[in-house]
Amino acid sequence: MGYISGAFGIQGWVSLIADTQYADSLLDYKTWWLGKNGQWKSYQVADAHVQPKKLGAKLQGVNDRDAAFALKGCEIAVPRSEMPEPEEGEYYWADLIGLAVVNTQGERLGVIDKLFETGANDVIVVKDGDEERLVPFVGHVVLDVDLDVRVMRVDWGLDF
Repeated sequence: MGYISGAFGIQGWVSLIADTQYADSLLDYKTWWLGKNGQWKSYQVADAHVQPKKLGAKLQGVNDRDAAFALKGCEIAVPRSEMPEPEEGEYYWADLIGLAVVNTQGERLGVIDKLFETGANDVIVVKDGDEERLVPFVGHVVLDVDLDVRVMRVDWGLDF
């Protein structure tokens, strides 16, 4: 859902970057799970606000700048059970990671490793061993997503 980018002020506030469609959507959730290196801990959101380029949050139990700074780099997650079901043709990024990617010629491009935003469109990072391909996540390229069989079909060549 996002990550802690640093401390904000001296009273334990953290700055964060949301990976949600709308930056302030993360503020809809009162409990966040923060994780780094496979270690996760839940925090209650005591207060939060939208800053010009990021979000700020005060987490219960985080009372000074040092404690807030120690959370820098932590990923932010929320329980899946609290998230709304995606609309038809929409997907949570977490559901796409690990899908096999094949093109219209039946060639395997690899497996989705991660996704990221560019501003113009989202990009899928497809890994095949040491090779990495960047595939735009747009309708004319991504033709079909089958979460049941864990395959995404794309109109994208092996030479890109």
